[in-house]
Amino acid sequence: MPVTLPQHLQAQLQAGLVRRQQGYRGRFAPSPSGALHRGNLRTALLSWLQARLQGGEWLLRIDDLDRPRNRPGADDQILADLRWLGLVWDGPVVRQSQRRGLYASVLSSLRRCGRLYPCGCSRRLLADISAPHGALAVYPGFCRQGGIGWGPRQGRLPSWRLRLLDATLSWPEDSGRHGSLEAASEVGDVVLRRADGLVAYHLATAVDELTLGITAVVRGEDLWASSGPQVAVMAALGAMPPRYWHVPLWRDARGQRLSKRDGAEGLEGLRQSGGDAASVIGLLAASLGLVPAGTRLSAEELRQQLQLSDLLTMVDEPLSPIPEGAEPGEA
Repeated sequence: MPVTLPQHLQAQLQAGLVRRQQGYRGRFAPSPSGALHRGNLRTALLSWLQARLQGGEWLLRIDDLDRPRNRPGADDQILADLRWLGLVWDGPVVRQSQRRGLYASVLSSLRRCGRLYPCGCSRRLLADISAPHGALAVYPGFCRQGGIGWGPRQGRLPSWRLRLLDATLSWPEDSGRHGSLEAASEVGDVVLRRADGLVAYHLATAVDELTLGITAVVRGEDLWASSGPQVAVMAALGAMPPRYWHVPLWRDARGQRLSKRDGAEGLEGLRQSGGDAASVIGLLAASLGLVPAGTRLSAEELRQQLQLSDLLTMVDEPLSPIPEGAEPGEA
């Protein structure tokens, strides 16, 4: 059953619902942990195209809650890169760090309604229990029956988990893959506040999709499993999820996914090799099969020559990898 929310939270959720009903609202939500790589930029272009081809709005949200991972100046660089490519967003930039009060109110409401419980299990403990197969995918519920308090224990605060009901978590999915996970066996009780006191990704993301009125989310296929926990939070708040399109990741010629952590090439490398915005948009669009290799055009010119059906035909088609030594404008 949905939790009982205070009036101010109900008002924000209702305002988000009204925004949804007014038309398409998409978003791009990078974290400022480094420069955007080409895979991030391609997802941004797809998300922007979906919004613009439907006459909708495209929001930019900076997911900067995880302070230890944020890198100085990264958010400014993200904004500059998107502007340089002509991927202009609607309205002011939304920063999660400025919405902590909202997340705290949601957490308090969930806790008052008995949907949260404290968990003293560390990542190391869960990893050790799951050895030799790696990190445990579904929390086994060690702390579900109580036994520890909400305060510090041996100098360490507990995390806060959402007690999931035994149900199927479903969402509309445009990737061709069925959008559904079993709460008990495939998701498990979700951490909504970390042991270090930071609001967890799943809570902030779910609350933002609802209160900002997001109707559709375009993001990488590596985040498909994240939909289950986020849909669980939305269900607890009595709300329906947006549509999702989890697009294939852009991989290098060896089949490895691009990563900020690995220093995957972003715009700076493309600029150094002589690329301008038109050649980079052409490179991104060619990797999607939207234009021939070597095409030069602006984001707006690309939008003008496409129809929404051109994007939808990509759902079941593999996206191109980065060829060895590819320059801007080459497939």
